[in-house]
Amino acid sequence: MKCRFCKTELTHLFIDLFNSPASNSFLTPEELNEPETYFPLKVFTCPECFLVQIDEYKKSEDIFSQQYVYFSSYSSSWLAHAKKYTEMMLERFGYNENSQIIEIASNDGYLLQYFKEKHIPVLGIEPTKNTAEAAREKGIESINEFFGTKLAKEMIAKYIKADLLIGNNVLAHVPDIVDFVAGLKLVLKEEGVITMEFPHLMQLIENNQFDTIYHEHFSYLSLHTVKKIFESQKLDVFDVDEISTHGGSIRIYAKHKEDNTKEISVNVALLLEKESQKGITNLNYYRHFSEKAFQVKLGLTTFLLDQKKQNKKVAAYGAAAKGNTLLNYCGIKNDLIEYVADANPHKQNKFLPGSHIPVVNEQFLKNHIPDYVLILPWNLKEEISEQLSYIRNWNGKFFTAIPALEIF
Repeated sequence: MKCRFCKTELTHLFIDLFNSPASNSFLTPEELNEPETYFPLKVFTCPECFLVQIDEYKKSEDIFSQQYVYFSSYSSSWLAHAKKYTEMMLERFGYNENSQIIEIASNDGYLLQYFKEKHIPVLGIEPTKNTAEAAREKGIESINEFFGTKLAKEMIAKYIKADLLIGNNVLAHVPDIVDFVAGLKLVLKEEGVITMEFPHLMQLIENNQFDTIYHEHFSYLSLHTVKKIFESQKLDVFDVDEISTHGGSIRIYAKHKEDNTKEISVNVALLLEKESQKGITNLNYYRHFSEKAFQVKLGLTTFLLDQKKQNKKVAAYGAAAKGNTLLNYCGIKNDLIEYVADANPHKQNKFLPGSHIPVVNEQFLKNHIPDYVLILPWNLKEEISEQLSYIRNWNGKFFTAIPALEIF
């Protein structure tokens, strides 16, 4: 395997989470009786550009199919984040009814709806048919295709270019990251702005967030590496924000290298220095991550076995992709966690891949009265624990497993 950016041969193993099914490939009752496909979840660090990456074992077209079950609008905190972002962009850059806002991986219109409310022209690009259809029902025009230079050239031929080009949690999802960034360059207006949000590799390592590794994520990104990738396509990162989403992300702002209307913020140099001090450009920084993940496996499985011996009821909440990585790495099945409740009806009445834990609605959890609820999307634990606060009425407790077992 060679680095998807700089083509260096990859021999430095970051972590091996063993074989796992695709994290959003939920199963129907009928599919439980059929063979299930597992793929290697082995991650490497490039010694030259320090891009952390897995191979494309499962094709993007198969992962982001019409059966895709992730709909962004089911998280109230994520909607609040999207609305706040919209207001910030309007205040900073002054977009209006004469501007063109384009979002790549626009999902169900969770973000573009807020620009549309301000009567600003929007366009979504979303490869999954069911989420794109949900966006269209909100009146958001959506192109149902994968983004890259091919689609970018088709858009240019139709005179479609962006004043603001958005990509939230998509940069890590593209197998050909160079072609993707080259496409951004093509569809950006001369003085346009690109913003990309993605989980920060430094936070993943510092906070033991190995469960964010799954087959939808082909790359795990630092500012150091992303800046190099953008520069290779004559795009400059001119600002960066550290944000709290997904356990610690960064939002980059990029422009054409030829665009002299925007100054480079000091924030860029400051974050690059922070990454450097942590060791992001030193292979030693990546060497002991497997050991930290194994400690989580020991802690979680020991706790669940102890509860089983005491005849305690253990449930989970949030059928998130990261939760499937955790459960499959730890070898947890429905004999230790009886079910997972989730607000998304597209996941309910199905089964988690690998573990085959059934997905139910919240009312089922209320009726079942569990002693413990494992919050799988730990990045939303405040939102979820508030939503399910009634479990304390029967002395129920919440717990999370990342970065280490915590009962609260």
